[in-house]
Amino acid sequence: MGLQQEICDAETGIGGMRVVEMPQRLGSRQKAAVIVRLLLSQNVAPGLDRLSPAMQADLARAMAGLGPISRATLAEVVGEFTARLDGLALAGPNGLAGALALLEPHLSPIARDGLRAEAEAGDPTDPWTRLATAEPDRLRPLLLSESAEVAAILLSKLGAAKAAALLAALPEARAQVIAHAVSLTATVTPAMVERIGAQLAAQLAAEAEPAFRIGPVDRVGAILNAVSAALRESLLGGLEARDAGFAGEVRKAIFTFQHIPKRVEGKDVPRILRRVDPEVVTRAVASGLDAAPLAVEFLLENMSKRLAEQIRDEAATGPKPRPEDGEAAMAEVVAAIRALEEEGEIRLIPPED
Repeated sequence: MGLQQEICDAETGIGGMRVVEMPQRLGSRQKAAVIVRLLLSQNVAPGLDRLSPAMQADLARAMAGLGPISRATLAEVVGEFTARLDGLALAGPNGLAGALALLEPHLSPIARDGLRAEAEAGDPTDPWTRLATAEPDRLRPLLLSESAEVAAILLSKLGAAKAAALLAALPEARAQVIAHAVSLTATVTPAMVERIGAQLAAQLAAEAEPAFRIGPVDRVGAILNAVSAALRESLLGGLEARDAGFAGEVRKAIFTFQHIPKRVEGKDVPRILRRVDPEVVTRAVASGLDAAPLAVEFLLENMSKRLAEQIRDEAATGPKPRPEDGEAAMAEVVAAIRALEEEGEIRLIPPED
């Protein structure tokens, strides 16, 4: 029986006799279920896979509760549906990903890459989107505490690079168990994946966000980097009296002018000096000839010979900087090194234990 015949039969009884029949009152989900049921009866694919798992589940539940549908009800629902279709001139794409698929051949590479990244970020209200953007340090406890199957689903929903980094950071035995559990997720339903995502996101939200992005050792080390040498040693002495272990970690986090030969690669010296005013470099060298001679020689040896001779001559023949001016100049060189490290331009050698 065709679709048009279904609609006609809703208005006309057997033998052509007019039948007065009151349509049932249905909600929007029930009407959608009626349309889907009618399409399936005509062997028309309704494209439900493009809906979210939650919408698919709602539709299935609405269809399960339909019961018998009278001809008048079917005619009214189909009439309302076709009326909406008649007034529809165009249909927009399904989200940003759909729009990108249509426009991609006509976009510039920069615009295309930016939109692709935005589309991959997904819906911020989706639990898996929130999990995908969480820091690895916050996701790692979930991989350790949850079952292997749940951990495998979590890894499968993350980007390949992030999942690989998380897996590599786990103990070897745990990583092997989770990697094997991925093979057991083939039959997991979308509804189950959605529920797992909601539970994991809730656990993540329940954890208190750290107040500071940097740990206490690095914070104290950064503060002591900026004070004078005398005050730094005084504060470190007080820390050692209260907590020798913490003070030892802070000492390793401190980076001063004297540490340059052990922490900086020689090839990075020209790049560092380009960040500092030449007069400041000369003042730092002049002050460091007595305070940090090894650091001064390291810097001079790793710059051009002509520039090294010029700086050495100016430092030797010029007026001796005041101690506070010399310390400020050396601190400015250290600040340039730290800035380049944070920007990823250079890499510092890890401190010795």
